Amino acid sequence: MRMWGVNPALLCDKHLLGEHVEMHMFTGTIKKGISTKGYEESGLVNLSKIRARHDKIAKEMKRRGMNHKSPIDPIADGLKGGWIDIKANLKELKRRCKGCGKRIEKS
Repeated sequence: MRMWGVNPALLCDKHLLGEHVEMHMFTGTIKKGISTKGYEESGLVNLSKIRARHDKIAKEMKRRGMNHKSPIDPIADGLKGGWIDIKANLKELKRRCKGCGKRIEKS
């Protein structure tokens, strides 16, 4: 699971939908009482931004004509912990994905 944190418009459809699912997976993990410490310490999630991130992704999904009918569980609201490095994530997305790379280069 990972929160890329980059402008959602820069993500290809696959990564946009993937991060959307992963925001739901993070809230599910928290709801089950499973630790997210490893993700927090590795810079893969900022717990305080899960809802806002989900909502930005959902807005971009709708802008692209995709359906969105899954509100995020508020369980993470008010939680603190974790961090993300957006610069490093942009670099990693360019390395991993041609679709994201093209979008990032155009921006």
